[in-house]
Amino acid sequence: MVGEVLIKTLNELTKFGIVIFVLICATAGYALGYRLEQHFSPFHLLQLLLGIGLLSSGSFALNQIQEVSIDLKMPRTRNRPLPSGRMSLVQAGFIAGLFLGSGLVLLFLLKPLVGFLGLATVLLYNVCYTMYWKPKWVFGAVPGAIPGAMPVVIGYATTNSDILSRECIYAFLIMFLWQMPHYWSLAIKFQEDYRKGGVPTLPVSIGSHATLYHIGLYVFGYVGLALLSPWFVPSKYIYLLFVVPFCFKVFQEFYKYQKNDGAKNWLPFFMWTNLSMLVFLIAPVVDKWIEVASNIR
Repeated sequence: MVGEVLIKTLNELTKFGIVIFVLICATAGYALGYRLEQHFSPFHLLQLLLGIGLLSSGSFALNQIQEVSIDLKMPRTRNRPLPSGRMSLVQAGFIAGLFLGSGLVLLFLLKPLVGFLGLATVLLYNVCYTMYWKPKWVFGAVPGAIPGAMPVVIGYATTNSDILSRECIYAFLIMFLWQMPHYWSLAIKFQEDYRKGGVPTLPVSIGSHATLYHIGLYVFGYVGLALLSPWFVPSKYIYLLFVVPFCFKVFQEFYKYQKNDGAKNWLPFFMWTNLSMLVFLIAPVVDKWIEVASNIR
């Protein structure tokens, strides 16, 4: 029983659900950057996943330490381990430091470029975003999306150092553009929480109606990039079967969401947008390896 409570508390502190999301994106980047002539080692991929998993877990734990005073004011977050008193700041700090240090060591051992990208991600998220952009800037979510889009770049860099390739830029931009509809729709849903916490999110500062306009701009850019993905990444059967239909579905859900001024249809738009991001990342990987398999035959 004690063990179950400890695991649950640790999962909440490190936001394990989001870490799984990070691992999927990093794996997609790894497979997208992989070249046929490379020797595949499952331990190589496992080291990446363990390193980036520990790094992101430690970064999320540090974020909760940094935002404990905000979490205390918000009904949605006041039951987290630190504001609820289930874990002390010292305990959380030890876990954050251990996970961050271990994750960085594993990533640097993979490749110096991968380690530096991981370190840059932590600095952007825990220093720039958490301490300055989020609490002081209405549009802090925009530059804050940079560290959020880095997992796929870190995965790509593990197998391919050319992180300025069209493939890697596409994957980065998909994750970058996705985050504004994702975060701002959440901010509309929990607008009162953010107001109580003193966080100047877009809905708190300019209202839901104006926020929907900005969400729409990013939805068009996000879906437009996915539709144009054949110019950036391998695209064939999976593109036609999944990417194109998901593009129209995201448009449809956004139309219903904004038609009700954000008061209804929040969850379908939120879920379809999140699912579409995984589809837009994984589809070129599958198309790439279908093409590789057909050439081998």
